[in-house]
Amino acid sequence: MISRYSLPQMAKIWEDENKFRIMLDIELLVLEAYAARKEVPKEAVSRIKRKADFRLSEISKFEEKTQHDIIAFLHSVSKRLGTDAQYLHKGLTSSDLLDTTLSVQLVQAADILIADLKKLLSALSKKARKYRNTPCIGRTHGVHAEPITFGLKLALWYDETQRNLNRLIQAKKAVSWGKLSGAVGTYSNIDIFIEQYVCRKLKLKPARIATQVIQRDVYAEFMAVLAIIASCLEQFATEMRHLQKTEVREAEEPFGKGQKGSSAMPHKRNPVICERICGLARVVRANSLVSFENINLWHERDISHSSAERITMPDSTIALDYMLNKFIQVIEGMSVYPDNMMANLIRTKGLIFSQRVLVTLMDKGMKRQSAYDLVQKNAMSVWQHSLDFKQVLLADKQARKFLSKKELDNIFSLDYYLRNVNKIFNRLGL
Repeated sequence: MISRYSLPQMAKIWEDENKFRIMLDIELLVLEAYAARKEVPKEAVSRIKRKADFRLSEISKFEEKTQHDIIAFLHSVSKRLGTDAQYLHKGLTSSDLLDTTLSVQLVQAADILIADLKKLLSALSKKARKYRNTPCIGRTHGVHAEPITFGLKLALWYDETQRNLNRLIQAKKAVSWGKLSGAVGTYSNIDIFIEQYVCRKLKLKPARIATQVIQRDVYAEFMAVLAIIASCLEQFATEMRHLQKTEVREAEEPFGKGQKGSSAMPHKRNPVICERICGLARVVRANSLVSFENINLWHERDISHSSAERITMPDSTIALDYMLNKFIQVIEGMSVYPDNMMANLIRTKGLIFSQRVLVTLMDKGMKRQSAYDLVQKNAMSVWQHSLDFKQVLLADKQARKFLSKKELDNIFSLDYYLRNVNKIFNRLGL
């Protein structure tokens, strides 16, 4: 099976090393901005840039004592700066670092997810084109409806994924805010220029107004988009699970050499990847609810959001990265069974053509209700007695007043139902 999972890359975004490295970059950019305003000696900034570093073990040890991660971080950095440490963190509050860093991390995570979605779009595009004209039954309420093609099913997923890509690109923009405005957001101890300088370097937008934190609706929007993407993947995976049922078996997810389906039953080929995707979608949706709860903070801030975000944001981005890559694997490696699709399509002995019979009778002058009753009466006979629908209609004297055998033969044709497939594909650019 194809392995494309980028967990190490996504997970590294949320590791302490990356988080504190971003914080150190912010602190150095702040010093650059101060030096530009001649409020900190340029020589001191140069020395700090050469020496500035931290040790995770020192931060962890000092945090045990202080119960404050930012103070512990600053302590570790300051140990290496000597007297120049006096310039560090000037005018800033902890959330200036925490929230600006979080935005950078979310942008990094979004870039990975955007790349994942583009890979999924490519895989869906190829398979949709391949099966563009492969007939299969369309189902409503789980019951056979009318013919479609397997390519149309995949083209629908392609279009939905394109919308998700656009949503995520917008969500990335929506979360790209930085905040360096001090204790309650009033710039009382730091000039607005500092924030503007740092945000420009980080490719973030300065928050137009903030309290001690960036308002949490920003992050709720991002998490909601992740939940939508996860829910769409769940929809796709649920359909694959249905198609893999023994009674259906129109398509199935990859089953690798040496893979086992059951400890008890050696014959089993279970849709475990798609089931996993469905399960993880519940986690991502639940985490999005937490992000909505985080919008409500006391006054100019509390930290009830912080502990939750340290779980939900890494977990959701890592889970969605995993889900996308596993579904790419499903699409690229799936088995498709056109013969089974055709066998299922004719399983109801022609009932799937009932609407066209109805419409043709109406075109011939029969009132709609009368035509509907006639078609339904014959259709119920097919259901109850396992008869052939066309033969039942041929034996119906009232139907034969309007429909010849040649006309019925023409009605019972797949080509009529699939004649607009190319137009739909063209509209999607496939």
